[in-house]
Formats: sequence, structure tokens, C-alpha cells
Amino acid sequence: MRIDLHTHSNRSDGTDPVDVLIARAKRDGLDVIALTDHDTADGWAEGRRAAEDLAVGFVPGIEISCKLNGISVHLLAYLLDPSYEPLARELATVRDGRTDRIPSIVARINALGVDLTVDEVLAQATGTPSVGRPHVADALVARGTVADRGEAFDRFLADGRPGHVSHYAIDPGRAIDLVREAGGVPVIAHPWGRSSHKVITEETIARFVTENGLAGIEVDHQDHSPASRVALRGIAQNLGIIYTGSSDHHGAGKIDHELGVNSTEPEQFEALLEVAKTNAAAADATVPEAYLP
Repeated sequence: MRIDLHTHSNRSDGTDPVDVLIARAKRDGLDVIALTDHDTADGWAEGRRAAEDLAVGFVPGIEISCKLNGISVHLLAYLLDPSYEPLARELATVRDGRTDRIPSIVARINALGVDLTVDEVLAQATGTPSVGRPHVADALVARGTVADRGEAFDRFLADGRPGHVSHYAIDPGRAIDLVREAGGVPVIAHPWGRSSHKVITEETIARFVTENGLAGIEVDHQDHSPASRVALRGIAQNLGIIYTGSSDHHGAGKIDHELGVNSTEPEQFEALLEVAKTNAAAADATVPEAYLP
């Protein structure tokens, strides 16, 4: 089986509509795809319908924006109740924080002598409740200021660059707690990629497992070197937690993240589904089921 447990649609910062994403998963030979848009479950219903029409396995998920010691960390959450009020409230605060910082980001970019308007950014964010830096990047691409999102982040938007403005994000321990309370399965996304490696150590992972009930970590990811993958898989095995692999596909928004470029082993996927059953029962939560044709 080919199982990709981390993808994005245009309901967050991907470029593919949900139905197009599922159709591409079918075309590319995936057996199971998880939709994990940033801080929103808006695409779940459409994703499940499209998956059922095409007989592609579908797992509903969310990628939650977190911060640890001021550093961005992302948490993948699978098969949870997105209407669980404490979690829904936190996700709304995260989304509002993203959107509210757009004028400040645009002002900083303008101060560098680059023309850009808030309206141009919003025009790139149709269909999403979560406007973010990728949409600023897309507006800069549309203007011809940069060639692609990567250049936009490198020049303007990444942490420490002149256009970066921070926003509210959830403490990862708190996010793990909320996901479990909502009956879901928490898995740290790309723990040694981007800036996460600065704060996600083996000791930190172990603490999240023992204190918060972290279920797993994403191991096979394009931001991880071969050596990092070996080390992370060893950490997961030593801790007795799940390890996953996935593409982190964003459509045209990211190069070298094609659907299925990394995948999750079937045994690990089965373990994730078992944790989902256990967590849902413990939380007494009504959670969505994975669709597995």
C-alpha cells in the first residue's frame, strides 16, 4: 500500500482544490491520503466525498500551528473531533492571528521598496479561512517580484527575514493534550526540518510522550536528511511510538513534495488507527472515521 499522511489543499496553503487533490492521489497510485490543512477541517467533507467516488482511502486530519520557546513546531492531528470547543477556540485564534498580521507583513515589504497590497494577498487566498505567508508569497509571484514561494520566503517571509511578523500559536504540549481530549491522534510533523530541529530533541519528544501522550513523529519527509530519518526512526522505535512518512504536498506551492514522494508503512498506519480507537474511547468523543475502500 502507498499511504501519504500529510497533504494540503487550497483550504489552507495548498494550491489544489480538495477534489483535484484526491483525483491526483488516485492518478498517482496512492491507496490512502490524509488531508491535513493548517488549523482547519474545512475540506474534510468534500475530501471524503471525492475519495469515496474514486475509491481512495481518506484520513481526515489537521496540521496545528504550535510554538516552543518561540520556535515554530507543527503537530499533525488525525481522526479528531474538530468541534471540541477548547480545540476549536484555539484554532480560531491561530487563524485570526495569521490573517491579522497580513497588513503588517505587507507594510514591511512596502518599506523595502516592493509594491504589494493586502487586496493582492487576499486574492490569492480564495476558499480558505486561514490566510498566511504562503498567500503573500503567491502575491509576490503574481507580481513578478519573485520566481516562486521559496524565493519569497528566503528574501522576505521566513523567520528572521525583513517581512516576517510572528503570530499566535499553541504550545505543543497543550496542543497534544487538546488533540487527545478531542479523541484524535497527535503526531509531530517534520520534527527535524525547518526551524523545528532547534527545539525538538530526543528528550523533548520523550517528554511529550510521557507527559502528554504524543502518539508519533513524522520521519520520512523531504526536510529530513537520510541520517536524520535513521535517527528519528530509532527514537520512535525506542519510545514505542508511531513513525510516519509523507509528502507534505502543497500542489504548485512547494517543489519536490510530490504526492507519495514519501509514504507510511502499512504496519505504522494500522498502529495509528488502533491509537485512534483507543483515544476516541478514552475521550468519549464522536470522531470521524477513516474511509478505507
